[in-house]
Amino acid sequence: MRGRAREPWWGTVLEAPDAHALADFYSRLLDWPVAKEEPGWVVLAPPDGFVYLAFQHADGFVPPVWPPVPGEQRMTMHLDVEVEDLETSVADAVALGARVASHQPQANVRVLLDPAGHPFCLYVDTSTGDSS
Repeated sequence: MRGRAREPWWGTVLEAPDAHALADFYSRLLDWPVAKEEPGWVVLAPPDGFVYLAFQHADGFVPPVWPPVPGEQRMTMHLDVEVEDLETSVADAVALGARVASHQPQANVRVLLDPAGHPFCLYVDTSTGDSS
């Protein structure tokens, strides 16, 4: 793409009723430090990467419903986080303020809701890695 920075930095932005509180949750969950911060806006970034996860204040924020319900606010995206120990990782996320969703579609995945209500998934990769 023309005009793109030579050292790309790209990411995802989540809206929240309190950007700083949600950023604090994800900072502790992912162990990512705050890279940028201003009123109503926080950016987290891993120390060794070029991606980021940002949070912006949104007046009138309506959390998505999981699983989807006709006529209700739908999830338009979610975060996937690969873990080695699903049970331990879920317990840690819950201790930080997440809630386990009532609907769980797969055995190797746990859908959780962050403190603002965004669904996110913790999963164990069960693929063998063999593409033959």
